[in-house]
Amino acid sequence: MTFSAADLPVRRLDLTDLTACLDLADSRDWTREEHKWRLLLTAGQGYGIDAPAGDRAGGLIATVVVTAYGDRHRCLSMVLVAERYARRGIARHLMRHALAECGPVTVFLSATDQGRPLYEQLGFKAVGTVTTIRGTFTGAVPPPAGAASTVRPATAADLPAVLAYDGPVFGTDRTALLTRLPAFADRFLVAEDAATGRLTGFAAAWPNPSSIVIGPVVADDTATAQALIARLGAEAPRAIRYDVDARHPELDRWLRANGLTGDRPCALMVLGAPDIPGDITRRFAPYSVALG
Repeated sequence: MTFSAADLPVRRLDLTDLTACLDLADSRDWTREEHKWRLLLTAGQGYGIDAPAGDRAGGLIATVVVTAYGDRHRCLSMVLVAERYARRGIARHLMRHALAECGPVTVFLSATDQGRPLYEQLGFKAVGTVTTIRGTFTGAVPPPAGAASTVRPATAADLPAVLAYDGPVFGTDRTALLTRLPAFADRFLVAEDAATGRLTGFAAAWPNPSSIVIGPVVADDTATAQALIARLGAEAPRAIRYDVDARHPELDRWLRANGLTGDRPCALMVLGAPDIPGDITRRFAPYSVALG
């Protein structure tokens, strides 16, 4: 079939496209993550390309989702192209469309080795690495004794404090995403200073077909992050997944000492700024970048 990728129309996706998105993901050996796709198509804006005329298989052949963080930042995820249309310029065409829709803002994403060359050609720069690790959390190595924070389940009354805490850590407004966290997550915890009651972190765990994903994890320090993760890991009904940032080697070692393994890295990439916004010293696991 002869065609120009640039001539294929890009359309907006919504929840009526959920099954088509899952089918496309499945065709590329991605897990059918309905829970995640449903959140992204609700909290973000999906874009897709349908099979051109003459393709008997039909269906959705390419996707990308843009999630807005306030007015100045966008996160791209779920970049997929059907195998039969790989290496024909479709991903580049769709990415250019998505970036044009984003406008003059900072855009960031998580890139596999396969996708990284395209993103570099579009101007993205690698600024870090995250590695996906999985396993049954053993609790063999507990968090440091005497941590100043106590951990408890979050309530609706905690949400304003969570939003206020999150803003400086991520350097952008994630209200539209975080307000969906209580309904999206199976478990949502907060950490508080034992003496003052001040919020010192929060974390959540949400279900995937084969694992429980832990993220976001936002905390004052590594010990508080460990206390939050340990509670979520101990309560997880099956193996957990964690996307650990290379800039947190102590946390990486601790997670592996508690039964998690893996060596599949992805590059964190950014366009329009020197780095992903926010404070990496308190950002231990993302919520959105980890979804991609």
